[in-house]
Amino acid sequence: QVQLVESGGGLVQPGGSLRLSCAASGRTFSRYTIAWFRQAPGKERDFVGAVRGSGGNTYHYADSVKGRFTISRDNAKNTVYLQMNRLDPEDTGLYFCAAGQPILSALRDESVYRYWGQGTQVTVSS
Repeated sequence: QVQLVESGGGLVQPGGSLRLSCAASGRTFSRYTIAWFRQAPGKERDFVGAVRGSGGNTYHYADSVKGRFTISRDNAKNTVYLQMNRLDPEDTGLYFCAAGQPILSALRDESVYRYWGQGTQVTVSS
């Protein structure tokens, strides 16, 4: 069982930065792939990025955030971070972290993630 809690959301101006945190419970945290998804109002939930577990620690990003967002992982603290720079109003949404053990080809598929946090709201607006 893994419980996830996101934090760090808020209101930021275009071009600004935020860092989201995903804190997890559970002794097997390091085994899990941790992914970030976001959902804008009236839209489907979209993949943002992920870091694989079990020592792989490879990073994967949606094209829309490459070069602006960075995921990092601290297994000692059972926490994954999403550093978001050069934020755009299109980045507005409810951001979720999720834990699972997907194969590489399914990394962006939300249905393969078993555990989800409650989400944290990010609003980019002037």
